[in-house]
Amino acid sequence: MSDYTLKNVMLVGAVGKVLGVSGDKIVASEKGCTVDLKESSYIYPGLINTHDHLQGNYRPPVGPKPGVFYLTWLPWDNDLKASDTYKERSKLNREDLYELSGYKCLFSGVTTVNDHFPQKFNANILPKLPIRAIVEYGLAHEASSYDLKWGDGIVIEHEKAVKNKWPFITHLSEGFDAEAMNGVNHLESLNVLDNHCLLIHCIGFSDEDIEKVAKAGASVSWCGFSNKFMFNVTCKIRKMIKAEVNVTIGTDSSATGSANLLDEMRYDRELYRSMYGEDLNPELVFRMVTINAAKAFWIQDKTGTLEEGKLADLMVTKAQMDDPYENLLNTKMEDIELLTLAGKPILGEMRFLDLLDEKGGGTIPAGYSQINIGGRAMFVCGDPAGLYKRVRQKIGLKKVLDFLPFETEDGT
Repeated sequence: MSDYTLKNVMLVGAVGKVLGVSGDKIVASEKGCTVDLKESSYIYPGLINTHDHLQGNYRPPVGPKPGVFYLTWLPWDNDLKASDTYKERSKLNREDLYELSGYKCLFSGVTTVNDHFPQKFNANILPKLPIRAIVEYGLAHEASSYDLKWGDGIVIEHEKAVKNKWPFITHLSEGFDAEAMNGVNHLESLNVLDNHCLLIHCIGFSDEDIEKVAKAGASVSWCGFSNKFMFNVTCKIRKMIKAEVNVTIGTDSSATGSANLLDEMRYDRELYRSMYGEDLNPELVFRMVTINAAKAFWIQDKTGTLEEGKLADLMVTKAQMDDPYENLLNTKMEDIELLTLAGKPILGEMRFLDLLDEKGGGTIPAGYSQINIGGRAMFVCGDPAGLYKRVRQKIGLKKVLDFLPFETEDGT
């Protein structure tokens, strides 16, 4: 991997107009080849999605019948497995689905994600994805009697997380029956409610639950689109923010959630406005998908900000607005100019090709391919067009997945 410098660029959450990369880290000095961005771009830390189901990203979504909503997640699971979406999805193998999910993340500027499945399902697949899926976490499906019994049990999984300085991740209060509403008390009774906890959804939280979670230093993953789609309500997000809970954002799977994290951020802001009649600070939304999320994953010393010594997880976008945070909330997949993972360019316009080959050969190297997004030729790691074509062949139709922003060359 070559060293390089991006100059005359606006750094978001950091000072200066020059960013150097050496190996996999951000450095203070200029290094290697230089690309002048002419003050027309922003650099953000790579985005972090704190909740996804990488085996479940398929379309169209599956939800309740018109006019009704779910009480808990369990009847949704039954509807999913009886759906045409599930039957069609089942024609793909696990590796196909995970690869699709990796590109769902990549094309929306996500460099780090959590797959909410146990390591026995995903440990051999996650390292092969084009983005970083964390592999070090303790996990329970949910704190209820009807959860899916993933992992070794709440107490043991939490002990692993504490010992290794990992997050302990679980769905919590995803619904409104008596058990779901008792989720925080159940964790408290097991003496596992602390700052290692990353709690997903939390739509059934009482005000007292929010106070307990804030006092414990736990984090919450807000999945507004999925919550509204399934339950017609989301968590008490304003009270969580006021209580200084470490709030992050997750997409959930696209079987119920938004297409990608960029869409989710926009949706959640509009949801907040509709719920409270006031705006949600765009800088806070930025923090939810960067430093707050890194803290929730216990990797804030490695990523989440553009600080010297941290991994060079970078998202370069068009600067279409004067406010960088408003700009982020208006960014679409076609606005991303460059995405790097630990210094490695994984998506970029052709003007960034020299970052892949400091000799300036001007050709796409092995391990990369060319696609067109928004009328621009771009290089990307791997072969997502080949994957798209393979998926269509397996299911027997020209499937359109809205989280893939390109078309295969022959349209098949």
